[in-house]
This record gives sequence, C-alpha cells and structure tokens, in this order.
Amino acid sequence: MQALSSVTTARPRELNALTRQRSLSDRGTATAPEPTRLIALHDDALGDAHSNALREAMRKTQSWLWQRQHADGYWCAELEGDTILESEFILLWAFLGYEREPLCRKLARHMLNQQLPTGGWAIYPGGDLEISASVKAYFALKLTGHDQASEPLQRARAAILRAGGADKVNSFTRFYLALLGQISYACCPEVPPEFVLLPKWFPINKHKVSAWSRPMIITLAVMSALQPVTRVEGECGIGELFLQPPDSWVYNRCPGLKPSATGWMWEQFFRGVDRGFKFCRRRGWLPCRKRSLAAAKNWIVEHFADSDGLGAIFPPMVWSVIALRALGIGEGSPEWNYAIERLLSLVIEDDVSARIQPCKSPVWDTAIALRALCESGVAANDPRAQAAARWLLEREVRFAGDWANTVNAEPSGWAFEFDNKFYPDLDDTAMTLMALAHQYEERGGRTLSSQSPASDLNTSELSINQAAEANLLAYIYSATHRGEAWMLAMQNRDGGWGAFDRDNNAEFLCRAPFADHNAMLDPSTPDLTARVLEALGRLGRRVGDAAVDRAVAYLRRTHEADGSWFGRWGVNYIYGTWQVLQGLAAVGVAAADPLMQSGANWLLAHQQPNGGWGETPRTYEQPELRGQGPTTASQTAWALLGLLSAGQADHAAVRRGVDYLLVRQRGDGGWDEPEWTGTGFPRVFYLKYHYYPIYFPLLALGRYANR
Repeated sequence: MQALSSVTTARPRELNALTRQRSLSDRGTATAPEPTRLIALHDDALGDAHSNALREAMRKTQSWLWQRQHADGYWCAELEGDTILESEFILLWAFLGYEREPLCRKLARHMLNQQLPTGGWAIYPGGDLEISASVKAYFALKLTGHDQASEPLQRARAAILRAGGADKVNSFTRFYLALLGQISYACCPEVPPEFVLLPKWFPINKHKVSAWSRPMIITLAVMSALQPVTRVEGECGIGELFLQPPDSWVYNRCPGLKPSATGWMWEQFFRGVDRGFKFCRRRGWLPCRKRSLAAAKNWIVEHFADSDGLGAIFPPMVWSVIALRALGIGEGSPEWNYAIERLLSLVIEDDVSARIQPCKSPVWDTAIALRALCESGVAANDPRAQAAARWLLEREVRFAGDWANTVNAEPSGWAFEFDNKFYPDLDDTAMTLMALAHQYEERGGRTLSSQSPASDLNTSELSINQAAEANLLAYIYSATHRGEAWMLAMQNRDGGWGAFDRDNNAEFLCRAPFADHNAMLDPSTPDLTARVLEALGRLGRRVGDAAVDRAVAYLRRTHEADGSWFGRWGVNYIYGTWQVLQGLAAVGVAAADPLMQSGANWLLAHQQPNGGWGETPRTYEQPELRGQGPTTASQTAWALLGLLSAGQADHAAVRRGVDYLLVRQRGDGGWDEPEWTGTGFPRVFYLKYHYYPIYFPLLALGRYANR
C-alpha cells in the first residue's frame, strides 16, 4: 500500500523551494494593500460616474477574493449538489451500521430543509420532484429515526406515490435498495465484473465508457457480483412506496436518447446479456468470476493512488467503500482507512446540520479567480497572484492516467480537484493554461505562443534577487507547452474535445440497462471545444492551423438553428454560446462572420428587461425554454463576455448588462445567486459553484473595462 501512504503531487525540487520561500514570507499578506494596474477607462465615453462605479465594483470583488485566498495560494469554494449526496451517504452508513450517528442526523436535518412544499425532492432549485432523489431521501430519513407518520414523511410518501412510486427509480437507486434488503439483486441490472477483463480492441471494454463512469461501473460490478446486504426491515423499510412487486419493475432508459432501430437492437442485445448472466449465476456457470473480481480489486486499489478518493468524485468513492467491504477488506486496513477518510473530507458540518460536496474544485476556482483578478487590473507581480500561479504549476499532472490507454502523448494536464492523477481534464487544463499565460506575458514581457522558442526567456542579465522570478517564468513556459501538446493530442476525430478522453463516443453503450444515469460517454461538446480553442488562441494559434480549423468546423456543425450553442458543463445555451463566441474570437474568427453575428444576436434577443440574462436547468429537458429563467450574475457575466468577444462592446445591451451587475453587487463585493448554473450530468445532476457569481462577474467587468 505504498501508494496510500500520502497523497502528494510530484514537482521539481526548485519549484518546491520557491513554494517554501513564499510560504515563509508571504503567508500574512491577505490584508496587505493590493497592487493593481489602473485600467485606462475611456471616461469621455463611459462618463466619470460610471467609470468610477466600475472601478469601485472591481476593487470590492478583488478584495472579496483576496480575503478568501488560502495561504498556499489557491481558492476553493463550496461545491453544492442536491440531496442525493446526503441520502446516499446515510444509506452507505446504514449498510455499515452507523445510521444513527450524530452526523447522519445532521445530514437528515439538511435534507428536510430541502424538501419541496409538494412533498418530494428536486435536483435543483425550482425543479420538479425527481423520483430517485425523493425515494432515497425518504429512505434515509426513516433510517435516521424519522417516523413515517410524521408530516414531512406523509407528504413525501404521497408525492412519491403520485409520481409512480419506487417502481420508477433508476438503476443506481435499485442497487441501494438491494444493498439494504428492500429488493432482491435479481431486480437490478447485472454489471458483470468480467467487463474489466475485456481487451481494448474489443468493442465493449472499460476504456469505452467515460472517465467518471469507469470507477463507478467497476466498483458497482464488484457489488453486483458479490451482492452484499445489510437487511433493513420493519419500520425502517420502505415497502409502502412500492406500487408493484419489485420483480415486475422495468428498466429505465437513458434520458434524452432518441428511439431508433439500431438503438432498439442494442437494447435487446444488452437485455439479453443481462438475462444470460442472471441465468449463468443461478447455475454457477461463471468460470472467469474469481479472476475478474481480482482484476477489479487491483484496479480499484491502484486508482486510489495520489487521488482524493476513487475518481475524486462522490459516487465512486461511496461505491468503493461497499466494494471493499464486499471483497473482505475491512476496517483498519490502509485501503479502508483511505476510502473512509477521503469520503469524510467531503462533509461540511456545523452545529445544526451537515451537507456533502460531490468533490472539491480548487484548480478550477484558482484558475478562474486568477484570470479574473489579472484581467480586472491586478498586477501580475502581486505576490498573491504569483502564489496562485505557483500553486497551479504544482498541480500539473505528469502521470499517464487512464487517458493514456488511447492516446500517446507526454503526460500533462490539470485535474479539477487537489489530487486526481488518473484524470486530468481538458476544461481545467485550458483554463489553467490561460491563467498561466497571462502571468508569463505580464512578467516576462514576451508572448507565450506556440512558436516561441525557449531561448526567448533571457535570464543572463537577471540579478540574484530576480532568480526566483526567472525560475517561475521558466516553469510556466515549459508547463504551458506540455499542456498545449497534451490538449492537441486529445482532440477527437470530429474536431472537438471531450473532457477526459479522446473519441469516447460509443453511443450504443447508453442502451445498457445500467446506463440510465446519462453519464456513460464523454463526446465532443461545443462549450468544451471552444474553451480549448480559446486556450490555443491565447497561445498564438489562429485560423489556418490544422487543429484550429477542425475545431472551428465542428463548432459550425453544432451551431443551433436559432444561433445558440448547447452548453454541456454549464446552464446551458447562455453558457455554450458565450464560450463558443469567446473561443472563435480567440483564434481570429472575425466579428463580422455570420457565425459570430448569429450567436451575438441570440444573446441580444434573450436579454431580459432588467438588463440581465438567466436560464434554468429545465432547458436540458425542454430546449424551447432556452434563454429563459431568473436572471443571475454568473449568466449575465457569460452573456457579456460573449458579446464583448463578438465585437459588441459599444452596444447598449452591454451597458445595460454591466449596469445590472453594478446595481446588484453587494457591499462586500459579491453577488447573491440562489440559482444553480453548473451542470454535472444533464437531466440527472446539477451543481452550484459558490464562486461563479464572484469571479465571472469580475472577469466580465474587467474585460469590459479593458475594451
């Protein structure tokens, strides 16, 4: 278990020294005066009062961020998900026999606070009852001692039964019900561990599913094979939620899949495989089962190394605990301690209640915060900005993770979390490279482009006191070029980019019975493609470059008829349209291009009377609602950034959008935003990034001031 001894990221000795030097000298600078570059605002055009208000708004938000920067240089906001996090934690604790612990009662209290007036639970504020979330919340409340005759549970039970009862839950929820003895594992889809043994050349193998589904499926396969149970009976059971006997429940389809003859055939194939494995299990005809379980165990333990839990996200972290227990790896073992400790690190607890984060977002938060601060006037030589750049450099992943099974490239990239060496992603890598490029160019006085040779960094005339600065610039240079090469190697055949893997688009796998979580694949998406394109543009690539041209062609193909683009990782068409306009502008697509004009026109058409923009997660199910919803600071900032990229800086709508942000800013420099504008898995899981209404408005105001 050497890999579990400590979770650290390898880094060069010199960079360690730089970090130690900063830690000793700069830890107390959070309240020091903030060195800034005064942005040259055109007061004659903006008006003195407006330009002063703009400067003051940026100053307050900068101060807000500085006050929350950690001593090591990073930012990490709370990442909020829906109540499935708390309920699944309680269900796991019930499996382990700990459901009446104080922590579980606090989690239950949080879930009660999230209950809809109609009785169930939604997966985002303003959403409708979601059946799987509601059944798990109801079950978790009963397990923590809440009486089914209490008003909240009576109301919940009535709402769940109106929505079709527990009969309608998804496959992952069925496994939780089987784990606690409410249904038989025969009512769950088979997830055969033999899947782990299938070679890469086989059409179905572990590398064909997305990076986030891979650890979930492999741990779930162990559970499916060994079928662990802690039986919950009597008053804590939930049989009252069943409308039909569980053996008559039908499998759900992956949401959003369009019916087709090919799709129907794949569904029949996978259901035949499901029946076949169930038949073989009953007769003991599974000769590779022992070998496949050993391979699954090895894969799980190997992927614990240098990670904030398996996959560094909540679902596989929970399933990994169940898998370890099923495999006989129990309390006191290094593997068990690791899995439990990482899971508990996601808990946010106070005296009254507790909640669970799906993961942590320090790289993402730090890269965007640093970009926003620098673009709003903070000098690149500010010690706190330098600390953030150093921290990001330390997080570069120099390990060939799962992506290397299909891509041959020098390891590089950045992950979302503190440590997740198997899964760097394109989104965080692109955002980090843009933040680092700004630092390099401001301090080094050189453009950090794809064509600039290393000799451009002339350190021969630097003094002793400037040596550390030179080393930092050298590290930025080398890390940026490694990251750029890795991004290019990860480009899909269709010209776009996914998040974690290349060409991860085998749509037929979404027809499997356990694929109803809508997260089996990682295909190209317009928003992510555009962000990589923006980073490439920041590094000097333009239209005419082969990789850029292929990406632009992909974005032309995915352009919606009304002028917008779909947003996979943020809500939704506002997010996608902003990012595409910004990416296209970065590589030299002219504002007069019809593609840019139509995207800008869509944003202009969806500005609301108060000057802001807003959209809800409901648009993933009802695209006709795109561009509609309560206005938010983050989505208004995205729309402004898109319009600025499309050459609309002088449009009256931009001024109204800026005024929307200025008027609604709090006295402390932040903005209130109860709405959720982040997307985990469309139609299934959404997120509230608590810093989105902070650094995105700052970025937009800074960009506007610079224009």
